[in-house]
Amino acid sequence: MTSQIVVIPTRRAHSNHEEVARSIGVDIIAGRYGEGAKLPGDAELTVLFGVSRPVLRESVKTLVAKGLLSTKARVGTVVRERAAWNMFDPDVLAWHLDAGINKRFLRDLAEIRLAVEPRAAALAAERRSVEDIRLMRDAVGRMARENSRKPDGSRSDGFAEADLSLHLHVAIASGNPFMRSIGAVVEAALRASFVLSAPADDREFQISVAAHERIVDAIEDGDGEAAASAMANVIFTGLRRHGAAGEVK
Repeated sequence: MTSQIVVIPTRRAHSNHEEVARSIGVDIIAGRYGEGAKLPGDAELTVLFGVSRPVLRESVKTLVAKGLLSTKARVGTVVRERAAWNMFDPDVLAWHLDAGINKRFLRDLAEIRLAVEPRAAALAAERRSVEDIRLMRDAVGRMARENSRKPDGSRSDGFAEADLSLHLHVAIASGNPFMRSIGAVVEAALRASFVLSAPADDREFQISVAAHERIVDAIEDGDGEAAASAMANVIFTGLRRHGAAGEVK
């Protein structure tokens, strides 16, 4: 990464209360409303967003449900501590991309991936089907073919999409629905992370493809230990590319 924070624009909200919730959520995540800060009153916020009180209150309810806000009588609406945020909520993850990804976010994402994905790869080595292996090989093949570059010299988004596809197929092959569900929830964040960590030069590109191929080889061979090790190596390699590897122990 060339800067500390990288913004990855995500989907826009489809209703007034969703858009207001998104706007406030992004402001909270970006630190414009700090932990413990009190939000402006209803009168000020309705004017700011140009919405009615019922729409504003629905937006606040959404943010309360996601763990970002709390409301108390005679206190008002207050930003909760980061530890209370539901980080597996798709909107909360999307708002992090809107607010800007920094090393702390990438570190936290890598830690949960390291807790889950190597184990998923080990289970996949025990439970994979012929079709699972075919889909994984197809994903690696697409990674190998995505050697094109954008005008700015960065790797094609197709590489990140194929990379993500492989990781999701491994989660599916694990046979554990919880692991697949985690993969689905963090899909947007994983895609952003993969885009940021895509190899920049041809040598790194070949190394990355080979590293992912080793995951599939180990799974096909039924070697759970090797599959877990290969998966962990890929996660750490991605972190090294955007300078956050030293923050994950």
